[in-house]
Amino acid sequence: MRKLSAEMQECAERCQTCATTCFNMAMNHCLEAGGKHTEPDHFRLMMACAEICKASAAVLLTGIREHVYVCRACAEICRACATSCEKVGDMQECVDACRACAETCDKMSANLQKAA
Repeated sequence: MRKLSAEMQECAERCQTCATTCFNMAMNHCLEAGGKHTEPDHFRLMMACAEICKASAAVLLTGIREHVYVCRACAEICRACATSCEKVGDMQECVDACRACAETCDKMSANLQKAA
């Protein structure tokens, strides 16, 4: 059985945490708050973030070296989501989860040249 590096395991965990946080905040906090919390661009970004984080965690857990491509996309979407949530306000939990995920995904995608 192939063993994941500690870095890959940490990244997968942060991705899963971010996916859960974004989805939960969108479905509960944002839908209940309404207004700017449910503006289409913001809400779609939160859903995209939850989905890419879920996918990134799954790809990381496979242990394939091509995970770097998904991690790069995940980091970009997480940064965009964190910025959007910060602008909307009252969403610090999501901002923090997105930034933590982007940070570890950036580390994973720093190995992009090795995968090619």
